[in-house]
Amino acid sequence: MLKKIRKPRIGVLLITTPRFRNLGEGTETGIYHQRKENEAARLLSRLDFAETVFPGIVYSREDMKTAMRRFTEAEIDMVFAHFMSWSDDFAWIRFLRDMPEIPVFFAGLNREKPGFSDSLTEDRFVEFLSAGSLVGLLEASGSATRFNRPMFYRQSGSVDEILKELKRFADAACLRNHLRQTNFGLLASFNEVMWSTYVDPYNLFMKAGPELRFIGVAELIEYIESISDETAGQTMEKILTAYRSIGEINREKMLASVKASLALEAVARNYQIELLVLNDIDPLLLRQVGLRPGFTPCPGTDDVMVVPEGDLGGGLASFVLGKISGQPVNYVEPFYVDAEKGVFHVGHAGPNDYTDPAGKTLISTDTRFAKSGYKHAGAPFAWHVISPGEKTMVHISQSGGSFKMVATVIDALPCEHFLAGYSHGIFKPRIPIDEMVTKLQNIGVTQHYAVTAGNWTETLSHLANLLGFEFYKI
Repeated sequence: MLKKIRKPRIGVLLITTPRFRNLGEGTETGIYHQRKENEAARLLSRLDFAETVFPGIVYSREDMKTAMRRFTEAEIDMVFAHFMSWSDDFAWIRFLRDMPEIPVFFAGLNREKPGFSDSLTEDRFVEFLSAGSLVGLLEASGSATRFNRPMFYRQSGSVDEILKELKRFADAACLRNHLRQTNFGLLASFNEVMWSTYVDPYNLFMKAGPELRFIGVAELIEYIESISDETAGQTMEKILTAYRSIGEINREKMLASVKASLALEAVARNYQIELLVLNDIDPLLLRQVGLRPGFTPCPGTDDVMVVPEGDLGGGLASFVLGKISGQPVNYVEPFYVDAEKGVFHVGHAGPNDYTDPAGKTLISTDTRFAKSGYKHAGAPFAWHVISPGEKTMVHISQSGGSFKMVATVIDALPCEHFLAGYSHGIFKPRIPIDEMVTKLQNIGVTQHYAVTAGNWTETLSHLANLLGFEFYKI
């Protein structure tokens, strides 16, 4: 599985007015400025899920210029903006106009209690002013709408509610930034038997961010030949020790598969590729290499993801789900519906993440090619059954000049290995199966989906919006 995305880097923009700054001197609770400093400190202490860049409370135009400069220098992923009370809008509109395009979470934080019963004393009057963030929020919302910045998200609620949603938004913003700095690889080509699964590499770069590297089979063979029998043998023994084998395992053919798997990861690292989209049924690959590699990720690695069948959209879905969750991701096709039980069976042949300890993995012969004429026909592979429990299932494919993302939560049911040659599972949707399939038909999807444990749909919704994707939740 891939390393989870790093901690997001959040620029914290807390805005208030210079008119109130020195009110309340000598009162029981203290001057307005100190009250806001204490409030800011409490908020910052709750943002432990992120790295924070806090330039101080913004009172003036100059403060705002300083904040924007700090944010830019720190290469933040997003801005968390909050009006701490009513404020003159001169600083805010400068931010809206001058801050480069970046995800912004514009929050209204509601106190559980106002903090005062009346405003009949100076101390309580200053607290009344301090509590009046709703005034600033509503005034600022008008300017935000007029500027209509992209990637601008609004929400009001309790501190707990806001921080829960902020974490999801921040993870999405961080992943958006990461996607713009990474490379994907295609080896060696698209899959010509599935035209509808293709996505435009240029659009991938424009909308999602990754740059695509094209790798030939000849280069993969060079890497395979550079891996020693000793290195491959050590990796093979780790796999055989970790997982039970079924049937007779041809160690020579397994060694060849492990070498090819190690070579896939090595060539990806050479090009700084984090996702390698392998056309694993490419005739040239099968003729020249003699098999399709079956053991990625190799033991001890977490820096390269490999997916099959030349589908960049399916690869992107797998990559983002892996980065958000930090968990193994399976790459599947829905195979058929069992209407009587209200379930559908899924799976996929070829390379698939087999490392989820909650699932079941056997080392088995690749029966689909066992009788072919390829050099290593029937080479062993990791045959995985998807673990039971709540799962998020995600699809990404082309939609005009951009992309569509479809996400749904299903329950994977317990099962044993029953589909020879495929990593697989049994899924029960949370709506009637015919309704789910009809919704997918109407959206217009293709056949590949990424799956991992848990419900990640809210974070994916934020990511889709930040990338300009159409988003559908079923």
